[in-house]
Amino acid sequence: MEKLLKKWIKQLQKGINKEVENELVSFFYREIYAYVYKQTIDKELSMDLTQEIFVNMLQSIVNYDEKKANFRTWLYKIATYKLVDYYRSRSYRYQQISEPLEDDWPDEEDFAIHLEYKFEVERISEFVKRLDSSRQQIFRLKLFGDYSFIQIANIMEIPESTVKTKYYTTLKLVQKEFNEGGIR
Repeated sequence: MEKLLKKWIKQLQKGINKEVENELVSFFYREIYAYVYKQTIDKELSMDLTQEIFVNMLQSIVNYDEKKANFRTWLYKIATYKLVDYYRSRSYRYQQISEPLEDDWPDEEDFAIHLEYKFEVERISEFVKRLDSSRQQIFRLKLFGDYSFIQIANIMEIPESTVKTKYYTTLKLVQKEFNEGGIR
């Protein structure tokens, strides 16, 4: 699969090929959508952000350098930046003010679990989005992307020790906020 992926990337870097674009997007779509959904808990928003991520990816694929990072790492970097940008955006702040109740009500128990999980993720995201962008990226990649410290270090092009320090410091800040009642 790795050879095919490299072939697609080289073809896209040389010129536009809609069939290869579709193959590449299809190959990574579910994975990137899941990464985004874990952080937004909103199907429509996740679909929109995922689409924007792939548009960014296709627009900047000529700048991709396999010597600096593998393609998946590079794509997650784009996704993380897009999420950070979204949470800092005016549209996110507006949505928080005007979010309507959903019309579709699932089974009561599933709904309660979904609502509790969504509430927890929103509270953590609300706190994390106030942090500087590098802390946000590290926290999101580790918590929602299940990346290792070394993978995050490669994505962000910083030492692994810096990634660990920032992650654990951020984790302590989140725990402190929960324990002191700021989020909870």
